[in-house]
Amino acid sequence: MRISMDGRGRCFDNIFVERLWRTVKYEEVYIHDYEDIPDIYENLQRYWTFYNTERLHQALGYKTPHEVHFSTAA
Repeated sequence: MRISMDGRGRCFDNIFVERLWRTVKYEEVYIHDYEDIPDIYENLQRYWTFYNTERLHQALGYKTPHEVHFSTAA
């Protein structure tokens, strides 16, 4: 059985996920004072919707992930 996580000393294997979580923390988690677990869940659901359908991404040519994923190749 092969472990599918980063190998020791391979910091760049997970760089995209680490950057994603940094964005979530700084744009959502650190700036809100959540009341309880359902409040956290509701706000993170709202944030993921925003992140995927409204927030423009430089790496995607200033398009949203939704636009890129659902666009048809011309």
